[in-house]
Amino acid sequence: MTTEELIDTITRQVLQAIGRDATSVEDCADCQGGCAGTCSDKVRRFVGSGTGRVGYTGDGADVPSDLAGYIDHTLLKPDATADDIDHLCSEAQAYRFASVCVNSFWVKRAAANLRGSDVKVASVIGFPFGASPPEIKAMEARRAIRDGARELDMVINIGALKSGDLEIVRTDVKRVSEACREAGVTLKVIIETAYLTDEEKVIASHLAKEAKAGFVKTSTGYGPGGATVHDVLLMRETVGPEMGVKASGGIRTREDVRDMIAAGATRIGASAGVQIVSGGEGDDQY
Repeated sequence: MTTEELIDTITRQVLQAIGRDATSVEDCADCQGGCAGTCSDKVRRFVGSGTGRVGYTGDGADVPSDLAGYIDHTLLKPDATADDIDHLCSEAQAYRFASVCVNSFWVKRAAANLRGSDVKVASVIGFPFGASPPEIKAMEARRAIRDGARELDMVINIGALKSGDLEIVRTDVKRVSEACREAGVTLKVIIETAYLTDEEKVIASHLAKEAKAGFVKTSTGYGPGGATVHDVLLMRETVGPEMGVKASGGIRTREDVRDMIAAGATRIGASAGVQIVSGGEGDDQY
């Protein structure tokens, strides 16, 4: 599928999501009907028009009082020690976070710490730049799964996406998705929104959905920016109500979490999880 064909497909979906018929003359008088098949500018117009044109209509307003179950308690610093990982796991059990998210080297230790608990072990693939070949990411995924990871957060090939090489991006996600589905493991696809145009965010989110990933995720925490309400809304509109959306990067307070959930996020990545659920403010430094 070419870039233009993909944009046309997504156009049809996002226009339907906001209550417009992409093939009707009445709703698309500017191009006299049939615009989803002929006008690749539709997505560009949609995503370029600002947050006011994006409105999640699912259950985002039903913000839960217990936020811990939405949070992946995260420690991805390169200087994290074994004691740090043990402490992370202890906090995750005490506060009942959804998971701990660690670099793949620490998966075995985290899994041993959390054995018998409801807290899952998540790990990262192709982190933080996403520039590894697809077969290397798939190999890394299978190793993390063998070591005990039940969720994987992979970084897409950002450079390939920005080069317009969608087949590489598609293959990249598909290889890891296949490894996850073989083992019944949840895949979250990090698109690193701060590097992307809104059009590229829509395309990346669509490709993650096409590959049958469980979630699309905003950021690594190592890029030039983190999660925004606009990006979460845009991603939610693109993937629809069934797929997960994970907001991560720069989330420091309970209010930040509530805003992201209200926008359509179903999971939050944060290293400040304890401060968030305690009502304080922390530094979200992975």
